[in-house]
Amino acid sequence: MPKLGKVAYTQCAGFLRIYDGDNPLEITAVHPESYEKAENLLKQIGYEPQDILEKETLTKLKQNLKEVNIAKTAKDLDIGEMTLSDIIEELTKPGRDPREDMPKPILRNDVLKLEDLTEGMVLTGTVRNVIDFGAFVDIGVKHDGLVHISEMSESFVKNPSDIVSVGDIVKVKVIGIDKERQKVKLSMKQ
Repeated sequence: MPKLGKVAYTQCAGFLRIYDGDNPLEITAVHPESYEKAENLLKQIGYEPQDILEKETLTKLKQNLKEVNIAKTAKDLDIGEMTLSDIIEELTKPGRDPREDMPKPILRNDVLKLEDLTEGMVLTGTVRNVIDFGAFVDIGVKHDGLVHISEMSESFVKNPSDIVSVGDIVKVKVIGIDKERQKVKLSMKQ
């Protein structure tokens, strides 16, 4: 990938999912630095990495992973107990999108697309991403709306994470709609 150096790759590798990659572990959140440990764990309980791709085998694999003695196996594999627990958790749900665990937004039936929005409309949405300059909120249309940091509170906000976090259910007011660029500006001010 252009402009993705070794350091950037190391930082983001645990978040990447490669569904048609060479290694089945690429569809999990197991970091590439831990692939060897994950493969050794699988071998120790009688499985191969390809087995996480087979539904029938995966059911049996999950059961065997639940029975792993964390302290003993961590020592055998020369790995930390927390890292081993994380690897086991990820091997039990390959291909899972972490956003699936988030609460679903409470959406209005009459707001399904950008054209259904009007300025001044008050909606309930779910915070999907918090960034330096605000938060993106899912309000039920194709694209998430942006609550700029200046629209998060009546008082000064230094860091959006002080106000909201991913998964929070928030009340927002539509303050701007750019139909051409498919962008919605939102406010959390009362």
